Amino acid sequence: LIETMKLIIAATLAASAAAFAPAKVAQTSTSLNAFEDELGAQPPLGFFDPLGMLTDADQERFDRLRYVELKHGRICQLAFLGQIVTRNGIHLPGPIDMAGDSFDSYPNGIAALFGDNAIPQAGLLQIVAFVGFLELFVMKDSANGAEPGDFPGDFRNGALDFGWDTFDEETKLSKRAIELNNGRA
Repeated sequence: LIETMKLIIAATLAASAAAFAPAKVAQTSTSLNAFEDELGAQPPLGFFDPLGMLTDADQERFDRLRYVELKHGRICQLAFLGQIVTRNGIHLPGPIDMAGDSFDSYPNGIAALFGDNAIPQAGLLQIVAFVGFLELFVMKDSANGAEPGDFPGDFRNGALDFGWDTFDEETKLSKRAIELNNGRA
């Protein structure tokens, strides 16, 4: 009886240990492998597409999504910088409207849009119209009909440079990777 009991316990332990052994996973090849070496596939995540937006995608679709990622990342970085600057008490000088209200007379953050002391609706519409103008006519890249740039998100449009053309290829790739990471953070 004791021998049988020992055998049953040993078999149970072996079976429970097998549950924690790594299972073999077959190597599969997908269309996602085409983008694993693209800029932005970097540690610690590597290529990361949790929503499957690039499943069966071509290079054109990837470039469009990369453009949108860059644009939204830049907007978020500018919004964060705007929060830091205005919360530090730095505002544009002069009046914001014809009534003579100064820029610092309005609250910071989301309170500038909603609340008792919010920017008037006409002023908010002017801001939205200005951003729309920039979006439609100024800030274009090759994904939106401008002359082809060096990469998706290249908004220089042949006018702005800020020394970009003086960098070597390795520095350009490094700076673009840093921008992607900062926009993702």
